[in-house]
Amino acid sequence: MDTGLAIKPKMQVRNLYKVFGASPKEALELLQQGAGKDEILEKTGQSVGLADINFDIYDGEILVIMGLSGSGKSTLVRCLNRLIEPTNGSITIDDCDITRLNITDLRALRRKKFGMVFQHFALFPHRTVQENVAFGLEVQGVTADERTQKAREVLKQVGLEGWENSYPDQLSGGMQQRVGLARGLAVNPDMLLMDEAFSALDPLIRRDMQHELVALQDRFKKTIVFITHDLDEALEIGDRIILMKDGRIVQIGTPEEILTQPADDYVSRFVENVDMTKVLTASSVMVRAQTVAYPRDGLRTMLRKMRDVGISSIFVVNRDQSLRGLVLAQACNDALKSGQQSVDDVLITAIPTTSPDEPVTNLIGLMAEANLPMPVVGNDGKLLGVIVRGSLLAGIAEGGCDAGSIANISREGMER
Repeated sequence: MDTGLAIKPKMQVRNLYKVFGASPKEALELLQQGAGKDEILEKTGQSVGLADINFDIYDGEILVIMGLSGSGKSTLVRCLNRLIEPTNGSITIDDCDITRLNITDLRALRRKKFGMVFQHFALFPHRTVQENVAFGLEVQGVTADERTQKAREVLKQVGLEGWENSYPDQLSGGMQQRVGLARGLAVNPDMLLMDEAFSALDPLIRRDMQHELVALQDRFKKTIVFITHDLDEALEIGDRIILMKDGRIVQIGTPEEILTQPADDYVSRFVENVDMTKVLTASSVMVRAQTVAYPRDGLRTMLRKMRDVGISSIFVVNRDQSLRGLVLAQACNDALKSGQQSVDDVLITAIPTTSPDEPVTNLIGLMAEANLPMPVVGNDGKLLGVIVRGSLLAGIAEGGCDAGSIANISREGMER
């Protein structure tokens, strides 16, 4: 799968198992024979936390691990830094297998590689905000002056400048979670592990923190593993999503892949009430331009191209496919009747465009009012495709979008 991220994974998890109980060997044998979690508990008294977990984490991505209570997601994130000891398997970060480290080397690696943000903040009530943020640096042996400077820098980044000398009980829940996030960032870890970090927050504050996390990740370029049971939250922040059930991975993919290509009935039921217009992107609903014109084409050539495929407008592109503008058939006819011959006389350059990653929900209003197709343009300015009313309707209908969204763009007003 093309993640758009670094080719070499930051972390690789292979054949990971976790069995809770005094004698996990029998449970492992039953797992390998295909026995389920409930059957193993009944036969052995051992509880299966994780079974045959395999995935990669790429540098700079937000990987969301989600599932219902008891799915194994929190067990998994705690295995990644061995807060919970795996029963079997390997966890490799930057070519170092964490499962093989002794306790001294493991602690040293944790200080350097991992930051962790918890659901219930875990702040020290007797320490100020600044002292809480600097705690990890204190453990690392960083000097007091350097701790102060770094803590203040990170607090500014998370919007808590001016609160350095306050205590946790003087802060709102959202502010306390910002302190927890700042503490995780202060030690400059390679990877942030966030276990249900926003679950205790009110919905509005939670949404603000989701946006803040995405913005911070864009600035700090950290690799983040985020645990949640909330699908909307996963869709909001995740570059990729791992969906778990009964200690196993059911599906791994981008938000769009999870929603449009569910691996089984369980995933389908899990995502059935999601508004697809919030997840589908322009690239999902665009179509290839039926034909294009070039600056060298004359007005008659452009008219013929439009007539041949039955359209009333045509996009003009350069030789490298970069978009120049749009020409209307009616404008061509009017220009020829008045004796004009130049394409520049009829070329419309002030046309709205969209990027391939733009959510469909942001396009519905524009398309409902538009009388023209909308070009999808890449970062290099090249024409990638075209969104017309028909392709937009088809895309969101296939995705299971609600009837109201479809009705908004179904009325007359745009020609293909």
